[in-house]
Amino acid sequence: MLLAEDDRAIRHALERALTLEGYQVTAVADGVEALAQAHRTPPDVLVLDVMMPGIDGLQVCRVLRAEGDRTPILMLTALVETQDRIAGLDAGADDYVVKPFDVEEVFARLRALLRRTSPDGMAPVGAAPKAVVPDLPEGRIEAAGLRMDIQARRAWRGTRELELTRTEFELLELLVRNAGIVLDHSTIYDRIWGYDFGPGSKNLAVYVGYLRRKLDEPGAPQLIHTVRGVGYVLRED
Repeated sequence: MLLAEDDRAIRHALERALTLEGYQVTAVADGVEALAQAHRTPPDVLVLDVMMPGIDGLQVCRVLRAEGDRTPILMLTALVETQDRIAGLDAGADDYVVKPFDVEEVFARLRALLRRTSPDGMAPVGAAPKAVVPDLPEGRIEAAGLRMDIQARRAWRGTRELELTRTEFELLELLVRNAGIVLDHSTIYDRIWGYDFGPGSKNLAVYVGYLRRKLDEPGAPQLIHTVRGVGYVLRED
């Protein structure tokens, strides 16, 4: 694991906690060191502070994604506005934790990221309702005008290909496989993150909002619908 955090106290405390949790941690103090270390010894997962001097965490994320590096990235941020969170997702981050954070939440999000990217990882906790959209040949699924190639990790609305992050792709896959079924918040959190962050978390709402921006088209029906107090459903009205 590569940890980049410019605050010495936070860096040392998090490095110690992660080491005690069983991770092999390389800790650096800025974005320049983070990029150099990532190129020298590619890690299994990166934990990046957003606000670092010189090259910040968002820039590190953009550079790695531009190079085709798909290593899971967890962002640490003191920025709580929705647009700030969206900036991190747009840069290619897979998840984020807002400071001040509980270290157990960091552990939970890291476990979920690693489980999702490990070929022999355990399945996420919890089970969604049985899929109503069958797999098509070669791992393809379709629903509500959406097509997804699961093996190639590509998705289209009509003829338009969607540029999705890893988390966005997995969220859309879950909705497509369960088209017409209302998925509650807990089910989605368990299936996508492997952990239910509780009713106060805005994480899911941010991802759904960002996914909608990529799916929606002028004059076309909205595909992801909010069922107030319950969750979300994919359907073409």
